[in-house]
Amino acid sequence: MAPVTSQDQVLEEEVSYVRILSLNRPKQLNALSFQMVTRLLELFLRYQHNSNVKLVIVKSIGRAFSAGGDVLGVVRAVKQGGWRLGAKFFYDEFILNYLMATYTIPQISILNGIVMGGGCGVSMHGRFRVATENSVFAMPETALSLFPDVGASYFLSRLPGFFGEYLALTGARLDGAEMLACGLATHFVPSSRLSLLEETLCKVDSSDPTIVSAIIDKFSQQPYLKDHSAYHRMDVIDKCFSHRTVEEILSSLERENIDRPDAWISATFELLKKASPISLKITLRSMREGRLQGVGQCLIREYRMVCHVLRGEVSKDFFEGSRAILIDKDKNPKWEPSKLELISENMVDQYFSKVSDEEWEDLKLPARSNLPAFAIAKL
Repeated sequence: MAPVTSQDQVLEEEVSYVRILSLNRPKQLNALSFQMVTRLLELFLRYQHNSNVKLVIVKSIGRAFSAGGDVLGVVRAVKQGGWRLGAKFFYDEFILNYLMATYTIPQISILNGIVMGGGCGVSMHGRFRVATENSVFAMPETALSLFPDVGASYFLSRLPGFFGEYLALTGARLDGAEMLACGLATHFVPSSRLSLLEETLCKVDSSDPTIVSAIIDKFSQQPYLKDHSAYHRMDVIDKCFSHRTVEEILSSLERENIDRPDAWISATFELLKKASPISLKITLRSMREGRLQGVGQCLIREYRMVCHVLRGEVSKDFFEGSRAILIDKDKNPKWEPSKLELISENMVDQYFSKVSDEEWEDLKLPARSNLPAFAIAKL
């Protein structure tokens, strides 16, 4: 069998002024491998100076857009070659995220399936994000004892009210209608109309976002928000998830459930109780800092955080979470520290500090010029 190349994992198609990139690891739900990140980075860098490229469409083969970064690949890399090898994956991935967030050519992401974790990183930063009835969004990192990275502390913290904190801490799933309602998606197009949408976009000879948006609008629908949607619970979410600490958020949910017993509140409480305590603590702080930072600052901070997670000095929960959820699949992680109250402020601070290693460097963002107003606003 021929070895799988990065060209096989991200297929490139040229149609006049449009480039169509298809994520192609369907058996792995298009989890982003080292090769895929490298290939996407190479293509996005190449297109940005090519006046013949007016639009970039990112889509996928199979039933998932992308279920996340290849966490198992990262865990294997760390075990075989040390934490720096794992950190290299995140370094390149975050540079790609920054490039997408500040890209001059409109990127249209077709999210016809699962879009989670790292998959959100290669879609949410783009100008247009098209959800369908098959879309399932989540940032489920706290269950693995990671934290919502790939610039999530930027894009989640800008959702209405404290909906971002709710999604980041619980890892709750959203469907396409909910993604549109909260702003994670810019459009909702039924999957039956996607091929026609793509065909129409391929005839475009313009990078004008107004023109592109008007085309997508023609294929869009206003979907129905289901009755039990979390988006209908914004009053409770804002009341509980606006608290300063994870402990206060949990107490607030508990009080709400006593005042008016509710299955949704109970389920939300249980998601938080199952998550890694250290992960919840660093996630909340990351989200709060993200509200006040540009996308570049968020990625620089998240890179520091992920290096500390991989080094495992404060906690080795990331490796335990990966074992319990992805390797042995017993879904019974033994977190250490096991309780929120065992985590000091100093322990949390360590994740946000520079790594004390002579060879280590902060994330170095590439210089960007001639940016559109939409990209400048993110800085």
